[in-house]
Amino acid sequence: MKRIFATTLALSVLAACGGHKGERTATTDAPATPVRVGVATVEQAEWPSVYETVGTVRARTTAMIAAKVMGYVREVKVSVGDRVQAGQLLIEIDSRDLETQWRQAEAARSEARNAEQEVARAIASAKANLDLAEVTFRRMEDLFQKKSISNQEYDEAVARVKVARAAYEGALSKQEQVRAKIQQAEEAVKAAAILLGYAKIHAPFAGTVVEKRVEPGNLTAPGAPLLVVEQAAGYRLEAPVEESKQPLIRPGSAVTVMLEALQRSIPARVSEITPAMDPASRSFLVKIDLPAIPQLQSGMFGRALFPLGAKKQVIAVPAGAVTEHGQLSSVMVVEGGVARNRMVTLGQRNGTMVEVLSGLTPGEKVVFPKAPNLPDGARVEVQP
Repeated sequence: MKRIFATTLALSVLAACGGHKGERTATTDAPATPVRVGVATVEQAEWPSVYETVGTVRARTTAMIAAKVMGYVREVKVSVGDRVQAGQLLIEIDSRDLETQWRQAEAARSEARNAEQEVARAIASAKANLDLAEVTFRRMEDLFQKKSISNQEYDEAVARVKVARAAYEGALSKQEQVRAKIQQAEEAVKAAAILLGYAKIHAPFAGTVVEKRVEPGNLTAPGAPLLVVEQAAGYRLEAPVEESKQPLIRPGSAVTVMLEALQRSIPARVSEITPAMDPASRSFLVKIDLPAIPQLQSGMFGRALFPLGAKKQVIAVPAGAVTEHGQLSSVMVVEGGVARNRMVTLGQRNGTMVEVLSGLTPGEKVVFPKAPNLPDGARVEVQP
């Protein structure tokens, strides 16, 4: 019994000590002095009524670079992210087979041209024979009328003229055939040269390489995509808009685009509206031209704010007072010299201010600018 009593007493003393230690720790963690912070008053304001939708920045012109001939890739001269100029060599394909076809076409053209020279000589010979036969015929005709030659001799003179004329006309026809073959050979050379040119793929315009699907040694096929190039300084925001807002938005309508990655608000205008409605989302696509902005890239997130004309009463706070954690937003509210973390629901943005749909009432004070590492429940002192 003495041992049990001693053990119980020791445990009670340890528990009491541990409790006092925990109280001292809690007291130590509390801030000894108030944290000096700035505040902003939650205000009620009149804002223009706007319709907000989110979209993606995309290039106005995107080219899918593909091969037109089959062959092994000899060299790829660009990488993803490289800026290229119009006409710059991008990819080179092994062209030995195409060069052989081009040389064969050249040889056929040379052969046709040589044949043309032979035909020209044949025409000259046939024309000389025809001239001689006609002169001889005229002489024989005079003699025949004078009864100086027989009918047989006259008929032979007539026949020689016909044969000479047929030979001459045959030579002329041969010349036309040879000229047609020369033209055919010329076209074959041009076609072979065009195919040979396809072995070197050039940039269609100045832009940026955003995708690369080929490496040296790959076998290309006609139509197979190799690179994707976006035209430089030509971007727009593509955003879906509810079908109920279709009567309010037209090409040329003013819109404000907010690019959060660049922290910029840009005035812009609607350039194009896709007439087809998406049956799944019941929305239509609106394309908004963007000006040339440094660091603007396709794929960026953006918001489009369409003014609706009417005004509305909103509760607003500075955007710099809001802390966002994923889909959750909160502010630090000052109540009786103590900072309290409060969850809020945000609405539209207007410049440096943001609408608060729930969580705050006009007249409350929120910490602004945000104080880093300010815990919930901390004592604060408002700076004048």
